[in-house]
This record gives sequence, structure tokens and C-alpha cells, in this order.
Amino acid sequence: MKNILVIGGGFAGVWSALGAVRTAREQGVDASELRVTLVAPTDDLVIRPRLYEADPQAMRVPLDRVLGPVGIHRIAATVTGIDADARQVTAIGRDTRTLDLAYDRLVLATGSQVVRPQLPGSEWLFDIDTLPAAARLDHHLQRLGERAAFEGQFTAVVVGAGFTGLEIATELAGRLRELAPAGRRDEVRVAMVERAEVVGPELGEGPRPHITQVLDDLGVEQLLRTTVDAVTEDSVALSSGETLPSATVIWTAGTTASPLTGLLPGERDRLGRLVVDEYLRVKGSPGIWAAGDTAAAEAEAGHRVTQSCQHAVPLGKFAGRNVAGDLLGLDLVPFDPDPYVTCLDLGPAGAVVTAGWDRAVQMTGEDAKKMKQQINSEWIYPPVDDAALILHRADHRTTWPTSDVSA
Repeated sequence: MKNILVIGGGFAGVWSALGAVRTAREQGVDASELRVTLVAPTDDLVIRPRLYEADPQAMRVPLDRVLGPVGIHRIAATVTGIDADARQVTAIGRDTRTLDLAYDRLVLATGSQVVRPQLPGSEWLFDIDTLPAAARLDHHLQRLGERAAFEGQFTAVVVGAGFTGLEIATELAGRLRELAPAGRRDEVRVAMVERAEVVGPELGEGPRPHITQVLDDLGVEQLLRTTVDAVTEDSVALSSGETLPSATVIWTAGTTASPLTGLLPGERDRLGRLVVDEYLRVKGSPGIWAAGDTAAAEAEAGHRVTQSCQHAVPLGKFAGRNVAGDLLGLDLVPFDPDPYVTCLDLGPAGAVVTAGWDRAVQMTGEDAKKMKQQINSEWIYPPVDDAALILHRADHRTTWPTSDVSA
């Protein structure tokens, strides 16, 4: 029996495992000949793109309802080591026992994580990088109105004006007004702290005028060319010398690839992602593929993939197709995702959809919001319980229900 081991239970890991099974079944190979195993520390696929929304604990899908119907073996464990020469992975199970997992081919799809700062009071920072972190923030916000009144009680400071920062800041502009008592809604204040000279520096010039206008309309302050020096339970000190009373400081500034990428030989980019070839094989690590936020893959000539659901899904499907294809003696398929687009949620002001790497605006306002809601509530969710539908969706040639939009 041949063994494919997938590390990671996010979008890329799940679709890698499913893509591998689909390829095997297409070739008439069943689980007795080629076994696919997924290792992840949790029991759920977290719908990470939705963690800026209210009730984040609902943003998950049981892995067994996606993997089980097609015969993928799941191990609930945390990977601690990868021996590329011996083709063996070490993990710690929930019962604290050490597991030694052999593989013939490996897919590393353990995602990325926010870069938490080392500054005074960092323990008071919130983030929305993981489900527990987002749930902690949601619980904090729900309880704000129960506390005795104090200055900054309904002030939120979002550090980082990138994609994640913009989505949580505009979301809070509406949510805090809903949570504040009727007589105190004029105390709601949302501010964004950004070290660059503009908001959304990586989003480019295309959508920026619209984004800036929305922030102004929602009353979200933009504190540019500014960083955070320190945080307390009820304030944040800025590099400008100003101290803002604030009960809620949310860190969104910067991500890096999973630390497990450091266990493999090979070149990395500035985000710590492993450089892969056109088939998503890790350069310098035979028998190992990378997918999702661990992979520095080329999306189009001159452009690498973004750390996003949009690219994690096709990266997973292509990695799964190729890792199984490699074992089965098939020709490998070059990674070829849908054209790059973005759909940025802007809270009560709708959303903005852009196309291409120059991010030309295609749609704004309520029409864009409807599209974002469809993406978030339908398209990024994998099918459950239905083996035929699950394997149909695992086809690397079908990345999204439509090629016109993405998350």
C-alpha cells in the first residue's frame, strides 16, 4: 500500500486530501492500494475568511463530514517533526502519545499565522487569526455594555490597514453601534493604525479611493505613518505620542507561514513560504508538496499566490492531483488557478470587487456585498456527507462555482 500524508486541516489541506482521493478513484485505485491520511490538531475545518464576523464559533465544518464519506483517514494530532530523508512525520496525539507516521508522499498545508508583536501590554491585544482568538474577541465585545461606564469603552483600535484590518474595522463600525446602549452610541469610535502612508497598501491604487471614501463615511479614523508603542487594558499608546482610551485593540499587521516550513530544506520567500515548482513540489525536498499559505507558488507570470482562501483552494486541489499522480505514474499538471480577483467586505457600506493584479474595480456597494455574502456563506464551504458531490468538487479543473469572483 502507498501512503499519502497531508498535514493541515484548513482549506488547502482538506482539498489536497480530497484531490488525491479523486485522482486515485479516477484511475480505478481504491483505499486498499493508496491510503490518504490527514493530520490536524482540531476536528473542524475553520472558515477562516469569516472570523471577522459576529458569532465566529459557528464558522466551522466538521472534518469527518467532508473526509469520512470518501475514505480519508483522519488523525487528531499536532505535528512536531518532519524527517524528509526517512519520509517520516512525528506528531503528538491528544492522549500525549508520540506518533510516528510514515509516508510515500507528503503535502504540507499548515497555513499561516499572524505575527504577534513584542511590545509592552501585548497580552491585551486581540486578533482574529484563529477560531479561539476570534471567539475571545466576540465574547469581549458582547460583554462591553455590561461593564460600568469608562472612557474608551466603545472605542476599537485596529492595527494594520490591510485586507483583514479593513474588514474587521468596517465590521466594527456597525457592530459596536448595535452593542452600545441607545444613549451611548455617539461614543462609538473606530480607528485604524497603519505604518504606511495609505490604507490597504497591498491592495493598490485601484480600489483605494472607494475604500478611503467608505472609511470616511463610516467615521473610521485613519492614523497613517503610525505604529503602536504599548497597550493597556483600556488604552493604546501610539508612536505619534498620542494615547487613545480604548477597550479593544485588534492586531492584524503581518502574517508568516507555519513554523513547520522551517523543518524542511529549501528556499523560502519573505513570508516564510516554501518555494515550489509549477507542480507545487517543494524545491530541495523530494517527495514533498506544499499548498495554501505554506507555498510560494506562481499564480501568473511575475505574480505569486496570495495567502488567501482564493488561492488555498486551488493550491490544495492541484497538490492533491499531483501528489497522487506522482505515485500512480501520471503526468503532472502545472498549477493554473482562476484569474486573480478580490472581494473586500466593507461592513455597512457594502463591499468592493476588483479584478486582476492591478485590482481594477468591478463592483461596489450592495451588489458587491451580495456577492461577498454568497462567497462567504456558500462558495467557500465544502460539500458534506455526499461522497459523489465531494469528489466532484475536488476536481482541480473546477476551483470555484464561477471564475469571475473569489474570496
